Amino acid sequence: MTGHLRIVGDRREDRLRAIAAHTGKALVVRCHQRLRGPYTGVDTVLRAVLPEAYRRWPDLVEDHRVALLYGMPELAHLIGPPPRTLADDAPYEERTRFFGAGWVRCMSQGIVGFLLEYARRIHSDTAFEIAFEEAHAAEATTQELIALLLRRADPRRLRVVVSATRGTLSEELQGALADVTVLPVPRTPEQLVEDRSPGDWAAVHVEGDCTDDDPRALDGYQRTDPRTRARLHDRRADSLERTATWGIRMGAIAHHREHGSDPAGAGRAALLAAQRHAVATGFSAAVVDLGLRGRGLTDPRSHEHDYWEFTREAAAACIPVGRLEQSMELYQSLLRRFTDPKIHMMTSYAIAMLHTRFLKPRDHELAVQWQHNAVSIAGILPDPAERLTYSVFHDNGLALVEMHRGNLHHALALVESCITRLDERLDDDQWALHRSQLLYNRARLLVALGRPDEAHADYTRLVDIDPYYTDYLSERARISRDRGDFDAALADYDRAVRLAPPFPELYYNRGTARAQVGDHRGALGDFTLVLEMEPRDLDTRIARAELLLETGDLDAAETDTATGLRLHPGELQLLCLSGTVLLQRDQLDRALAAFDGALAKDPRYPAALINRAVVHFQQSRPEMAVADLTAALEAVGDDPDILLNRGIAHLAADRPDLALKDFDQALTLPDADTTELQEQRRLCTASSAR
Repeated sequence: MTGHLRIVGDRREDRLRAIAAHTGKALVVRCHQRLRGPYTGVDTVLRAVLPEAYRRWPDLVEDHRVALLYGMPELAHLIGPPPRTLADDAPYEERTRFFGAGWVRCMSQGIVGFLLEYARRIHSDTAFEIAFEEAHAAEATTQELIALLLRRADPRRLRVVVSATRGTLSEELQGALADVTVLPVPRTPEQLVEDRSPGDWAAVHVEGDCTDDDPRALDGYQRTDPRTRARLHDRRADSLERTATWGIRMGAIAHHREHGSDPAGAGRAALLAAQRHAVATGFSAAVVDLGLRGRGLTDPRSHEHDYWEFTREAAAACIPVGRLEQSMELYQSLLRRFTDPKIHMMTSYAIAMLHTRFLKPRDHELAVQWQHNAVSIAGILPDPAERLTYSVFHDNGLALVEMHRGNLHHALALVESCITRLDERLDDDQWALHRSQLLYNRARLLVALGRPDEAHADYTRLVDIDPYYTDYLSERARISRDRGDFDAALADYDRAVRLAPPFPELYYNRGTARAQVGDHRGALGDFTLVLEMEPRDLDTRIARAELLLETGDLDAAETDTATGLRLHPGELQLLCLSGTVLLQRDQLDRALAAFDGALAKDPRYPAALINRAVVHFQQSRPEMAVADLTAALEAVGDDPDILLNRGIAHLAADRPDLALKDFDQALTLPDADTTELQEQRRLCTASSAR
């Protein structure tokens, strides 16, 4: 059996036997989130392979350093530390840059890329096998990574075994397993052991961090006196504290303190520390889980701040995981419960951001009402230092809403006022991260206002301040491209690629820049990597199909358009590209059907109109070609190439006067093909003379 494998059974013991029987020397890792939270199991894999990889291929580790260490900083003792950004070094209370589910997904893609390349380099006669045990109990981030690895790995080099109960898996992981062989494992009777009391079984259960699926252990735990259970949790937490990584603190320690003898004290503190780490890292699903658990342990009267923090962070993390209604309800529950002005100020800001950025349809007018409330409260805070920092923070939020309302000049004035106030009142090292965000927002507004030189200067300053935060390089590259300076743009893209995890957007942007300068091979490499990571990425699918068509690889272009249409049925651009491929193959009837399908969705779509006109012309219907080209001109305005083609169609329809008019009009336009137009005018004049 060489393909990936799914093992399904009720008991871990049974599944492990099946893994041993149906794999070679598989690396078996436990993924239960109660052990070490997000990336449980992934960390075990990396601990197993990093020493060899670092010894034999330091370049491989270096290329993936950021992703390898992002959620598992304890691995730095194996390969050294990652580069630091302003966000990494900012105090928690000054953090104003947070990362959503897409950020962590890119880190997971980086880890997957490392494992695929490691498996390729070891040159083993048999596949490198990884068995992810307890996948049903894995945290969302781990399930996502397993799904990505399943989809991207060639089982002849890296074979993935997913071992789980029949419990629910994430939708993405379930989809990745759709075509994988399933091996059901029968349940075997529990082996007889010496007689144990419920208390003994409870101790076994707790020592296993409450992950044991032996029903005797769970039954013993449930039958044991609650105070005895709590002491067992305390003892286990104490033993783990001595060498705890952040993973253990987010997983086992948070669980044991939560169920120990002081859940409202030590439990609350452990959950709050774990949630703060998850917030800083961008483990959104974990933030929601920890926040809701912490909220349930916290008395909102005696620990108002902690209750507020648990709730607001959970509400914010609901957004990247797609739970917008729950986010709004959590925020509104804070407004109903508390009268503290700062809570109302920050909650008003959060609700404004929901309305202006995330809810559909977006409501920028409602957003500005909520944000005005936040700005008003910030302006009357009694403490001068808080009044300054919160006023700046909320004016910056108001600037975002005003930008969405189309009031760009007002938004820029707000941001520049924020920058000035902080520069006048704070030392250079105070609130450095938030001040960089203000500078970033100013640069974005300057671009929107058509002031690219000033924006470029701001991005250059940001690159100097925070060189390992690669968004600034990408934004500066965009300005360089608009200026026509592709050398500078590609230098920034290349630097960002070296420093960053594999962001699909970054590779897509570099690919389009490479295509513009004629580096078709480099562009295809970038587009292909994006589609290996994210096959449903529509823009990249279209860009690669267009490039393949341009370079004459009709088979590959046809495959891309067919794949794209399977993933995005009826998508307009793909229908048009499919028709263009058929047109190139001289399959005119099929091409016509594809263009008709595209125009049924958008009768004014220029590419489909122009290409359908070609079909009509080649099938001796010049009048219909003229009609399509006329519609295309109405859609895009005067275009010398369309006018040239319509003139040719007029001439074929024996209307030389109209043809001449089109040729003369085209000759007045920039970028016109004057040689071809003059030749067509000559033919037109000769036709008129005849």
